[in-house]
Amino acid sequence: MGSKSKVLVVGGTGYVGKRIVKASLEQGHETYVLQRPEIGLDIDKMQMLLSFKKNGAVLIPGSLSDHRSLVEAVKKVDVVICTMSGVHFRSHNILLQLKLIEAIKEAGNVKRFLPSEFGIDPARMGDALEPGRVTFDEKMEVRKAIEEAQIPFTYISANCFGGYFVGNLSQMGTLVPPKDKVFIYGEGNAKVVFMDEDDIATYTIKTIDDPRTLNKTVYLRPPENILTQLQLVAIWEKLIGKKLEKIHIPEQQFLDSLKDMDYAGQVGVGHFYHIFYEGCLTNFEIGEGQEEASQLYQEVNYTRMDEYLKQYL
Repeated sequence: MGSKSKVLVVGGTGYVGKRIVKASLEQGHETYVLQRPEIGLDIDKMQMLLSFKKNGAVLIPGSLSDHRSLVEAVKKVDVVICTMSGVHFRSHNILLQLKLIEAIKEAGNVKRFLPSEFGIDPARMGDALEPGRVTFDEKMEVRKAIEEAQIPFTYISANCFGGYFVGNLSQMGTLVPPKDKVFIYGEGNAKVVFMDEDDIATYTIKTIDDPRTLNKTVYLRPPENILTQLQLVAIWEKLIGKKLEKIHIPEQQFLDSLKDMDYAGQVGVGHFYHIFYEGCLTNFEIGEGQEEASQLYQEVNYTRMDEYLKQYL
């Protein structure tokens, strides 16, 4: 496949970003991390940046509010990966991504741009509930800007992060497994894709020099990690040797509960509805202009959810 691309990670101290930096270094890429003055006195982020440097990454000072610094940073690399959005809607970060796209366009040297997505494919969510669809609409705005600027891209749909959906058996308001009872969405039979976050980073970096993923959406859908909520609960029950009381939440009851939440709650919890009631992660076939990561990279020994859950014992 030739020489490895030079990679710039924007948002490298974030939940996904730190894993992307690590995977890029492990896979032998010359890796740069944008060091933004906005971190201020956040000592944890500063220490993380220094650990990246210690492990071989190059820190590049630059700000998303300073166009010239962004252009100069982008000119040093072949691939730009943005990981700023995380799991919550952040309109401000969407605007920052548009500034990054402008810098990439001006630099003119980038062979691949991966915008900050890593969740549900926004192209399939045009009918999502309000106000939760705002996250998908904003990501589509970013995609439109990328494609209008004719920037080569890869979109990563990584589905459900283990830390947010597996360790808690997909319960809201907690990050640890329930001990006695578990809430089940509907019948609990919608097929969901659960991912170890380090595997997300591994697969993401695999795509950046692969001509098969150029200008395509790549879904992370390893077959043994396609599970229903009930199957996930059963794995935990087997690990702890105990059955949990299962309380099913009918669809209408779940929708009614959204009315009592604030805006942010409605946005986040609305996504649960599409995942666990509609099965939006798996209710379609991967088609033209799309690829599935575990088929492309069968050498990756991805983490199964029984192994993932063992860390919570």
